Amino acid sequence: MLTREQLKAIRRIQIRTSHLVSDMFAGQYHSAFKGRGMEFAEVRPYLPGDDVRTIDWNVTARTGEAHVKRFVEERELTVMLLVDASASTMFGSVKQFKRELAAEIGALLAFSAIRNNDKVGLIIFTDRIELAIPPRKGNRHVLRVIREIMNHEAIGRGTDMAAALDYLDRVTHRRCVTFLLSDFLCDGVERSLAASARRHDLVAAVFDDPRDVDLPNVGLVAVDDPETGASLVVDTGDRHVRAEHRRRQLESHAARDRMLRSAGIDAVRLSTDEPYAEALLRFFRQRGRRR
Repeated sequence: MLTREQLKAIRRIQIRTSHLVSDMFAGQYHSAFKGRGMEFAEVRPYLPGDDVRTIDWNVTARTGEAHVKRFVEERELTVMLLVDASASTMFGSVKQFKRELAAEIGALLAFSAIRNNDKVGLIIFTDRIELAIPPRKGNRHVLRVIREIMNHEAIGRGTDMAAALDYLDRVTHRRCVTFLLSDFLCDGVERSLAASARRHDLVAAVFDDPRDVDLPNVGLVAVDDPETGASLVVDTGDRHVRAEHRRRQLESHAARDRMLRSAGIDAVRLSTDEPYAEALLRFFRQRGRRR
């Protein structure tokens, strides 16, 4: 049973993301992702400028007038949301946790998909598969997806992205649009990412926080790794310590970006301290232009 506060939070996300879908994302989502192919729509009389290769010779012979076949893009897609619920996503130093940002992004993508008559499914993972919801249509289904992303209490703490991608490939029988929502604090996933990108239209939504890179100057701080439980004391008052931390984190982010590019995966980078609408809209427009 959800608490009143949880219901209010879900309602706020529904209102905010529905507004964004209606005002900004409706056409951009449609143009950014291809349908499964072309399907026959109708036969109509030939008009000047029509491609002669589309002439239906059987109908033309029967009627004595040139007719052409018209095809339209088969639009119905299956959209899968793969959401990282590992312990590192329960972090945020400014406006919200990464997990909360994932819920809003997931809601926005799900409402965009439903508006285009696409199906939406959900896989939540940590170091195991935590929850899987088969793809379906409808606003009630989308609300369930949002509720699960926001309120799922994970059993695992680590991140096994390779297992999540392998699971996706086992349970999906056709190519689908897959959004991988994660902070990508994991290793050894290059092969699985590349394999899934060959089978699906795989998009990475990468969540960052400013404190991932820049430590505050607050003296001695006990720091715990939320996924492994390892702890150490860091002297954040030492500028050399802060500079070294920044250097290593930037190198890690650069390696992550190279990994995604080498796997042929489009990525949109989102931060807990910045509005996400413009970044997503820019990403959709770029994909739409490439199509």
